[in-house]
Amino acid sequence: IMDHFVGTWTLTASENFDEYMKAIGVGFATRQMGNMAKPNLVISVDDAGLISIKSETTFKTSVIEFKLSEEFDETTADGRSTKTTITLENGKLVQQQTWDGKKTTLEREIQDGKMTTKCVMDDVVAMRTYEKGT
Repeated sequence: IMDHFVGTWTLTASENFDEYMKAIGVGFATRQMGNMAKPNLVISVDDAGLISIKSETTFKTSVIEFKLSEEFDETTADGRSTKTTITLENGKLVQQQTWDGKKTTLEREIQDGKMTTKCVMDDVVAMRTYEKGT
C-alpha cells in the first residue's frame, strides 16, 4: 500500500496553511517563506522497509527516514524538535508530532491520483494538495 505514495509530488494547492503554521507556533518570517514555498515531496521505500520523505524547496531541503509505527526524533522544516510516529491507517499515512506538550497530526492520503495532506492542530485544519510528477 505504500507503493501508492512512492514518487515525486509537487504542491499544487494549499488552504489555510498560514493559520496552521501560526497554530503550531511558527514565526512570521518563517511563515512567509512557508507560504511562498512550493515543495516537492519525494517519497521512497527501501528493501528493508525504511521510508524516506524528502521535502525540497528553493529555501531548504529536509529529509525524514523512518519505519512505520516506530517513534523517532524529527527536526521539522520550521525548526521544532519533535517526537514523531508515522502509521498507516485505512490507507492513510498518519504522522503525529509531539513537542513541548503539544501535538499535531498530518494525514496523507491518495485520492484520484493526487495526494492530500491534512494538517491538524487543535481546531485548525489546513489542506495541501500534491500532484505526481512524471
